[in-house]
Amino acid sequence: MTGPIRPTEARPRIGRLILESPFVLAPMAGYTRLPFRMLCRRYHCGLVFTEVTTSEGIRRQSAQSLHYLESTPAERPIAAHIYGSNPAVMAQAARTIEALQRFDLIDINCGCPVPKVTRSGAGVALMRSPKKVQQIVDAVSSAVSLPVTIKTRLGLSPDLPNISEVAQAAEEGGASAIFIHARFASDVHSGPPHLEALARVKAERSIPVFGNGGVTCAAHAITMMCETGIDGVMIGRGALGNPWIFAECHALLAGGLYQAPNLAERRAVIVEHLHCLHELMLMENEFRRRRNHTAEQATCRKFRGHLMEYLAGMQGLSALRRELMTLDSLDALVSAIDRVLACNPDTP
Repeated sequence: MTGPIRPTEARPRIGRLILESPFVLAPMAGYTRLPFRMLCRRYHCGLVFTEVTTSEGIRRQSAQSLHYLESTPAERPIAAHIYGSNPAVMAQAARTIEALQRFDLIDINCGCPVPKVTRSGAGVALMRSPKKVQQIVDAVSSAVSLPVTIKTRLGLSPDLPNISEVAQAAEEGGASAIFIHARFASDVHSGPPHLEALARVKAERSIPVFGNGGVTCAAHAITMMCETGIDGVMIGRGALGNPWIFAECHALLAGGLYQAPNLAERRAVIVEHLHCLHELMLMENEFRRRRNHTAEQATCRKFRGHLMEYLAGMQGLSALRRELMTLDSLDALVSAIDRVLACNPDTP
């Protein structure tokens, strides 16, 4: 590390919005729904993002797309994370989002490498044309009064490292900040983040720059800030099963002590998360035309990924993994969780 960061320097501003913490939750499809966002905010996460939502779906008032924008005042500040490639459609979606009066900023996805997104020219495909990025950011920022940001990568591949051009285009289009996954799209989630690229973009730009990628503990987050000078750190997969990572980062930055949750605290959060997700599934089932599963069954299925992360490394997890496919009631799932926790000694 190059030196400590004073806590007074660690409250980045995005437009008029001042974050209480420089550590923010990355948008992750299938994971960053309201219950998980609420937990992260509880533990000093400075900003949360919705799952990536199609601007075309918002424009058409699709019930499912609008469901992704369900929120509650208790989780603010929150960003609506949207994707698309048509500036006019993106602007119309942004106006719809602002009219909901639930969001503090609008974030444009310029980094998703999933073919479903890129085949329409959206996501990381936008990096092929910095001019297009500028047009979209300009259209969205002109349509709303909310701050507009982008989430992007270093480029499509090491042969196309054009993050500097894309960041410049975003700032010239009116972006209030940029969130950079410091890997190439071809890397997906593998390999170390390229900190030197983050440092370069931070030096080149006048708007806040946040780094993302490979952060699985508080030490990684602080190292990323100290070695690059960026304004904050976006944490994605490192927060899955561990919303407490934001409290750990907060404590390390402030020079305080961090107390990891004991098994009772961990169980309470897991069960709360599960039941809150069930409430969301009950709401979601109201607009689904096809209901192949009950809300309770859908909850158990959607919670599997979170649960494997919450219990990672624990004794008894292998048996639970084999059993998970047959568990379709909340009571049965909680009983299985308790059996795993009973196999593990509590931490002092």
